[in-house]
Amino acid sequence: MHILLPPSEKKAATGDGPPLDLASLSFPELNPIRERVLAALGEACTRGDAPEVLGFPAGQADEALTRNRALYTAPTLPVARLYTGVLYDNLDLPNLDPRAAAQQIIVFSGLWGALRLTDRIPPYRLAMAVSLPPEGRLSALWRPAMRDALRLDGLVVDMRSGPYASAWRASEPAVAVRVFRERILGGVAKRTVVSHMAKATRGQIAHDLLKAGVNPRTPDQLLKAVANLGHTVELNGPNLDVILNT
Repeated sequence: MHILLPPSEKKAATGDGPPLDLASLSFPELNPIRERVLAALGEACTRGDAPEVLGFPAGQADEALTRNRALYTAPTLPVARLYTGVLYDNLDLPNLDPRAAAQQIIVFSGLWGALRLTDRIPPYRLAMAVSLPPEGRLSALWRPAMRDALRLDGLVVDMRSGPYASAWRASEPAVAVRVFRERILGGVAKRTVVSHMAKATRGQIAHDLLKAGVNPRTPDQLLKAVANLGHTVELNGPNLDVILNT
């Protein structure tokens, strides 16, 4: 089983290790694209309209640009400690077997393509949805290289958001995890998509699967495993739908 995760905009402020070494990163086939994106990002950060080009909110632009201008010299830290958003809070990596998590989790990134938890990178800011001059939309730029670099055996459990999912799609067997809230209105069950709780729920399910040490090989086995861990789930085509009841 492989669990695919998006990154988080919320990150640790600084690292404590040596500067970036591209040759040490997982999926070395991606390094030519990593170098192109790093170069284009460095150039974009010198522009007067950099916050607009890179999609940085006004209150966060200065910090994001400072980080991006120091990518080759800033101290690095493992991916496992870098991301600190809602999904990663619920993933709760410190309470998982680090070896199993490193083997089974792949994190997707607009800057780095795909990473393992043990890869060391500096704090940065670059979303997959950005159109980065002169390279264009990052998801499209990464797609050919990802197709060659990521050849995964076993069930893929996809917890990525849209732009990151579009950069690489697994062949069968693969299941995308969706989260819905269900309410009874007028005696009829109504389901709505949730965002904040979706991140928390995906992180919790990833944690539960890894903590339990299960290794489903088919969508049906995944459905049974997640249900046995206490979640309300349905298998709808290529999607595992998690239902939050209120």
